[in-house]
Amino acid sequence: MADNDNARTRAQAAVAYLEVAGLVLDDDSTAMPGVAAGLAVLAGIAASDAICARRLGVIHRGDDHRAASGLLATATPDGAKLSQVFRRLIDMKDEAHYGLNLVSSRKARDAVRWAQTLVSRAAEELER
Repeated sequence: MADNDNARTRAQAAVAYLEVAGLVLDDDSTAMPGVAAGLAVLAGIAASDAICARRLGVIHRGDDHRAASGLLATATPDGAKLSQVFRRLIDMKDEAHYGLNLVSSRKARDAVRWAQTLVSRAAEELER
């Protein structure tokens, strides 16, 4: 079971991951879009956890993050839309975290934008 404290903690983590992703993405001297994308994925996971903890009182546990998208889909009236955004991020997870291929700047910017959608929605849930 999860409670509002868990929701707040996960939302704070989501914000931190997203802030660092933005810093990495905007730092031309590092040119590490894969790191930014990986952090955006972590932000999206934490935001999804926050939403589910707040609305459902439960957080998905396990290695299969795609299963978490099903939980998110049921959490809010706009859950299906949020779940779709979440799945886009999760589809990028392996490439961003483990891939040998470089993540393009465009993909990283997309990932940060998708994570921002989820992080903003988590913040709205905590204000309810």
